[in-house]
Amino acid sequence: MEAKDYLKDISEIKTLMDRSSRFISLSGLSGVLAGIYALMGAWLAYKTIYFDNDSISNYNDLTISSDAVVQLFMIAFTVVVLSIVTGIILSIKKAKKGNEKIWNSSSKRLVINFAIPLITGGIFILFLIEKEILNLVAPLTLLFYGLACVNASKYTLGDVRYLGITMIILGLLCTWFLSYGLLFWALGFGGCHIVYGAMMYFKYDRN
Repeated sequence: MEAKDYLKDISEIKTLMDRSSRFISLSGLSGVLAGIYALMGAWLAYKTIYFDNDSISNYNDLTISSDAVVQLFMIAFTVVVLSIVTGIILSIKKAKKGNEKIWNSSSKRLVINFAIPLITGGIFILFLIEKEILNLVAPLTLLFYGLACVNASKYTLGDVRYLGITMIILGLLCTWFLSYGLLFWALGFGGCHIVYGAMMYFKYDRN
């Protein structure tokens, strides 16, 4: 009995240490909603890109006006803002439910490690847009976002790592199949967020 008690105590200590080093209040439902926002954004982007290019299917042949670029930027900005706000609100709600602090050392490390590759990628992509190298925007957003997820996953739920790896794979495939950039973007930011968000919700949030 004493040996079992020791093992139980060790297991509880390990669990407490793991909880203290990881931000576990990340909401799976926010991932599902982010995926829905992304699918809506992809549909609006499709309508914007192909409005004057009905007969063109290859990104290399697309002619996108400056007004269309502004519209695409606003669509992407809106999707990002909605996703972030939703994630913060639902994570705060989950943290309060579990009597946990939303802003602690774990969440700080999570944000920093997520932001470094994401901001780097965002600046790099803005340079490409300014140079009118638009066919690499979709794969690079997937790649940098995937790297950000993998980099931040050690400070939150382990499922985020697998989401990141999936995004990286899709980004590499998207680089090979450049003509289907928007489709891969929708599949990654839309479909993957919904699938992984639903998995995380049923695994961690329902109780």
